[in-house]
Amino acid sequence: MAINTIEAAKIFQTALDQQVLEGATSGWMEENATQVIYNGGSEIKIPKMSLSGLGKYDRDSGYVQGAVTYAYETKTMTMDRGRKFLLDKMDVDETNFVASASAVMSEFQRTQVIPEVDAYRYSRIYALAKDKYSKTYTPAASTILSTLTADITAVQDSAGAADLVIIMPYTVADMLDTNEEINRNINTDDFKQGELNLKVKTFNGIPIIRVPSARMKTAYVFNDGKTSGQEAGGFTPAAKATQINWIICPKSAPIAVSKTDNFKMFDPETNQSADAWLVEYRKFHDLWIKDNMLSSVRVCAVAST
Repeated sequence: MAINTIEAAKIFQTALDQQVLEGATSGWMEENATQVIYNGGSEIKIPKMSLSGLGKYDRDSGYVQGAVTYAYETKTMTMDRGRKFLLDKMDVDETNFVASASAVMSEFQRTQVIPEVDAYRYSRIYALAKDKYSKTYTPAASTILSTLTADITAVQDSAGAADLVIIMPYTVADMLDTNEEINRNINTDDFKQGELNLKVKTFNGIPIIRVPSARMKTAYVFNDGKTSGQEAGGFTPAAKATQINWIICPKSAPIAVSKTDNFKMFDPETNQSADAWLVEYRKFHDLWIKDNMLSSVRVCAVAST
């Protein structure tokens, strides 16, 4: 029976979005986008709410009227990325196309898309916070406890003690693990990401999200895949980028959106460019932090040389 490529594409699209949500170390940030309105393409609408503060209660006239402002702000996802792949008709037929395409796209997301989405999100948080809420520091066993604790205290003083997360590369996290003084404050707890319940280490009760260090640079170049020297696509650290040591923020602060838009597949009879199955993949994604949440973020990176 011939494959219904339109229906198959819809199933692929949903599965690919779920893979990013659960596979990215930053997947938990997408939980903050549950109220975002998305109808396809690059635009989303983010809800904004403002409320009046408390007023004096009067025993004669009662309550002072407050104001509630609720509106949606339209944002454009700046990361518009895509690729197409050909699966030769001699290698893939109707009986094994779905399995083959699934394997290819799953591996593509695991090795290429997910690392890039992570890298963009962490560098984006750094870019948003660096002017007012950052410090430079070279991690050292003798000073990492006091430096990390100072940043945690600054966030707690701004946002309170609840709902915080620490994001750091494995290399810095290992320094905490091997420090006997710090290790007394390291425990393991549950951390929910999508449908997954992960076990993560915590520092003073704050979850530590561990990330490959290559995904935590201060800035990246996201290659276009066609310019000379960029044919391989993907991403590379920018020329003067340095290592991010950690990001501390409320779990509710980063609003991340990642959408596989209009995933397409064509059989060899429809594909006019080659005697092969054609798969076209387009990914929109971006990250925002609301203005009133930015002061609750702290970023720390190695100084540039």
